[in-house]
Amino acid sequence: MLGRDTRLLAVAMTFICMALVGPSAPSGALFAGSLPVEAARDVAPNRVMTWNICNPCEGSNVHRAAEIATYAPQVIGLQEACVSDVERIRTYLKRLHGLVYHVEYGSVLHSWGRCGGAPWNPGGYGQAILSAAPMTGHVNAEYPDGGSEDRGYMAVTTTVGGQSVRVFNTHLAQRRQEAVRAEQAGALAAEVARYDRVIVLGDFNAVPNAPELAPIWALAADADPGCRSTSAGTCEATTDWQSKFDYVFLRGVVPLGHRVRPTPYSDHHSLHTDLDTPRGGVLAGSAGGPADRRPAALGPGFP
Repeated sequence: MLGRDTRLLAVAMTFICMALVGPSAPSGALFAGSLPVEAARDVAPNRVMTWNICNPCEGSNVHRAAEIATYAPQVIGLQEACVSDVERIRTYLKRLHGLVYHVEYGSVLHSWGRCGGAPWNPGGYGQAILSAAPMTGHVNAEYPDGGSEDRGYMAVTTTVGGQSVRVFNTHLAQRRQEAVRAEQAGALAAEVARYDRVIVLGDFNAVPNAPELAPIWALAADADPGCRSTSAGTCEATTDWQSKFDYVFLRGVVPLGHRVRPTPYSDHHSLHTDLDTPRGGVLAGSAGGPADRRPAALGPGFP
């Protein structure tokens, strides 16, 4: 009899908890692949991620947040991002997954059709960087020629693996605009060359051996150790059409592990890598906290 009463009490408590959580959680948030609300997690302090979240697409921001939380990177670069979507993603990362991120934006246009808002105050669209540590030195620059749509890059200085790193996030011109991308890559390379320790995230809309990427390859290596500018066949595809367009380029930083994960929420796969940065303590002024409680190398458990 006691066992039956205990089970009934457990069921009742479950329904009470669901009723309490329901109003503050979006529909389906506790299911559909997201982590349980109570499963707060630390970020991996040496992990970075890049993801073109696709706009316009049908993806839910709850699902996008769950995709990010699955890998819990220290830094995420998003492309095709509306400011309003990123704000919701940050809210769900905190509320549903216990992950708190700072944000900086690299909006290159304001579009009511893409991002909503009021017709006289449309939402910002472009890039965004989320970081578990504070960011400084934020730069947002549009390329002089964006091609068929405004494009640009953004940059911040933040902490990855306990060290100060300059992080760039970009989205180059669409396919079949090689000459435009060549100019954009040259402008980006000129900025990257100013720093010794750099991570460049983004959707470059070009395969590794495309001539327009030569200025970037001259400065940095891909996080995928098998991927080179002269051997595109060894590079893992990052899009639904089986091309590698998305990159984590590294300068003065060494990759430890690299993963590309197809996702139903975008036509680009999410790409994340763990990095080896020189040990020397947390960057002065970073908030410390959860970002400093995981080992530098995640080893065999790398998801």
